[in-house]
Amino acid sequence: MSRKLGIIVGGGPAPGINGVISAATVEAFNKGVKVIGIMDGFKWLFQGDTSKIMRLTSKNAWHIHNRGGSILRTSREFPDDPEKQFGSMIKALKALKIKFLITIGGDGTAFMAREIEKREKGFISIVHVPKTIDNDLPLPGGVPTFGFETARHWGAEIVENIIEDARTTGRWYFVTTMGRHTGHLALGIGKAAGATLTLIPEEFKEKKLKFTKVADILEGAIIKRFSMGHSHGVAIMAEGVAGRIDVKEIPNHESIEKDERGEIRLSEIQLGRILEQSVTKNLESRGIKVKIIHKNIGYELRAADPIPFDAEYTRNLGYSAVKFLLSGGSGEMIAFYEGKLKSVPFRKMIDPVTKKTKLRYVDIKSEPYLVGREYMIRIEKDDFKPGKLSKLARAGRMSTDNFKKRFSYLV
Repeated sequence: MSRKLGIIVGGGPAPGINGVISAATVEAFNKGVKVIGIMDGFKWLFQGDTSKIMRLTSKNAWHIHNRGGSILRTSREFPDDPEKQFGSMIKALKALKIKFLITIGGDGTAFMAREIEKREKGFISIVHVPKTIDNDLPLPGGVPTFGFETARHWGAEIVENIIEDARTTGRWYFVTTMGRHTGHLALGIGKAAGATLTLIPEEFKEKKLKFTKVADILEGAIIKRFSMGHSHGVAIMAEGVAGRIDVKEIPNHESIEKDERGEIRLSEIQLGRILEQSVTKNLESRGIKVKIIHKNIGYELRAADPIPFDAEYTRNLGYSAVKFLLSGGSGEMIAFYEGKLKSVPFRKMIDPVTKKTKLRYVDIKSEPYLVGREYMIRIEKDDFKPGKLSKLARAGRMSTDNFKKRFSYLV
């Protein structure tokens, strides 16, 4: 066993990471390749440290395939001094005598994989395995990224309980889910659980989204539910909605923190809280009392044990990644669907305009979104017909003219 395979995990946790590690290790070991697990993502490699490793074998990796989390842990390290730190990383990989490298992660880790492949083409063969509960990487055939189905499953379980609590207590819940740029997870959870409405960033086309528009959509939904005889409901929102709101408006309601890449920590912005405060204030100004609870879900989903879909899926991915490398492949992202191994060259993953990894957005003209939209309770164009308009205005304790003036722009 002279050849060595390195495995590294970057970004946030996602159910199924250990499944990829397990399958890749067992297949490589069976083919006579030593396997080295690199701890904590790129953190130590950027420092040139080769000591933070785990030697993997079929014995210690076989049993982890259906466990949540990451046996190698993970991190979101991003180089402050790219040339120096990438140089240290390449030297560390060479010192470990790694010939093959599997990176597991989202768009940030894919960027790291591209940089390694670009700098060491011919010396290190590299393949990227796409991982994110956001489901926002453009895999061929529309296949989901691993971890998404498990996150949606457990997210729907949580929201179903919240819906029952809302029904029992006569409350509203504003639930924010992960999804930095896209609404796949929020929409998937909302549809599966039967939430009252779901808001995703893709439905807002404005360059600078007004905070008041988001608040008005939610207030309108509450009023519409009142007009239907219901005092409760659950609204799901992707955290990426906060990213669409004009950043100048957010400090008026919430402090802003940034992550290692200099991007706003959307998961730390209590979008539900600031919307709850705004909507509650508006309703109370007209004598309407509604108890609104805000809640974030996301961290509860990331390290869950994978459901059977992801457990099987990640075994396919781990096996396919090793098969791809040992057959001479390099510089591509791996996918497995329709019973076949597929690969996407790194160059095709790049957006020619932004020079970043392409993202897969929710198509709001597609059937899956339109079906979800049909079952949401929110203000629609049809609500401004005379009979419906007067009923909604009464429920909102407004005149029909004021109601129309306040909410008609939403449709």
